[in-house]
Amino acid sequence: MTTIPPFSPRFPWWGGDLQTLRNRLVYRRRPLPGTAEARQFPLVDGDTMTGTLHTPEGGGRGALVVLIHGLMGDEDSAYVIEAARALLRRGNRVLRLNLRGAGSSAQLCKSFYFAGCWPDIIAVLDALAPDAPDGFFIMGVSLGGSVTLNLLPNLPDYIDCRGAASVSAPIDPLQAAFRLAERRNAVYDWVFVHEMRKVYGAKSNLLTPAMREGLAKARTVMDVDDAVTAPLHGFADAREYYAATAGQAIIPQVSIPLLLIHATDDPWIPADPYRDLDLPPHVTLDLVDGGGHVGFHGKATPEPWHDTRIVAYLDGLEQTHD
Repeated sequence: MTTIPPFSPRFPWWGGDLQTLRNRLVYRRRPLPGTAEARQFPLVDGDTMTGTLHTPEGGGRGALVVLIHGLMGDEDSAYVIEAARALLRRGNRVLRLNLRGAGSSAQLCKSFYFAGCWPDIIAVLDALAPDAPDGFFIMGVSLGGSVTLNLLPNLPDYIDCRGAASVSAPIDPLQAAFRLAERRNAVYDWVFVHEMRKVYGAKSNLLTPAMREGLAKARTVMDVDDAVTAPLHGFADAREYYAATAGQAIIPQVSIPLLLIHATDDPWIPADPYRDLDLPPHVTLDLVDGGGHVGFHGKATPEPWHDTRIVAYLDGLEQTHD
C-alpha cells in the first residue's frame, strides 16, 4: 500500500481562506501531458454534455478516471486540470467532464446540472465503456462530490466502477448553505450568487416569472436554490432539494470503495457532518486539519495533497483488485 505524508500547509498558504483562494490568486495553467480528444455525450432529452478525454503517453493503464467539477466550475477549473495532471502522471486515462450546462456544454444544453444529476453521469459512463476496459473511477469535487455520492448507489450492475472519491463535498447541504451565508463568508456568497445569476439568466426563457423574480432578489446561494435550482428540478424549495441530495444519508448505501476527503478549516462546508458519519468498512474518511475548500496546497508535493492521496488510493485499489 502506497503511503504519503500527512498534510501540512505550504508557505504562505496558511489557514482555510488562503488555501481556498490560492488557485484564484496565483494559478498558471500548464499543458497536460499525453493526447487529448474532445468528446460529446448526447442525452435522451436532446441536451449534449461535453468533455475532454486524455490518454497518457504509452496508452494508459488501470481505471478511466472521470473528473466531476463543482458549482460554477467546468473542465477548465484549476482543480480539475491539476487532478488530471496527477492521474495522467500515474498512467490513467482521464475524462475532464462538463456537467450539463457548464463549460462548452452550455451552448448544447437547455437545462442545468444539480447535485442529483446522476442519470447524466450514467449516460456518460455508457458512452465511455469502450474506452474503459479496466473499469472506471469517479472523482467528484465540491458539488461534483455530491453528484458522485448521489450516483454511486444508483450505478447499474453492468457498469464496472472500481471506486470513487469526493473532495470537499457538502454532505449536509443545508448546514453548508447556512455556513456560506454567514457574515465572514459574504464575499464568497456574493461571488457565487453573481455567477449563478449570470448562468441562469443566460437561459431566462426556461424560467417562470416567479423564478426570474426570485433570482433577481436572491442574496445568498440558498436564495438562488430556493428560487430556481429547486423548482427547476422538481423540488418544492431549497430545503427539500438539500434533503433529497444530502450525501450524509447516501454514504451508508454505497457498496463500492469510496474515499472521502475534507478539511476541518473549510470556510464553506462544516466538518461536523463528517465526524458524525457511521462508515462501512469499504468507506475511508480523511478528515484533514487544514486544506481549506479544495485547497490542500502542502509542503510534501507540488500537486495538491488531495490529488496525491487519491493517486495512492488508486494504487491500493489496483493491488487489491489484482
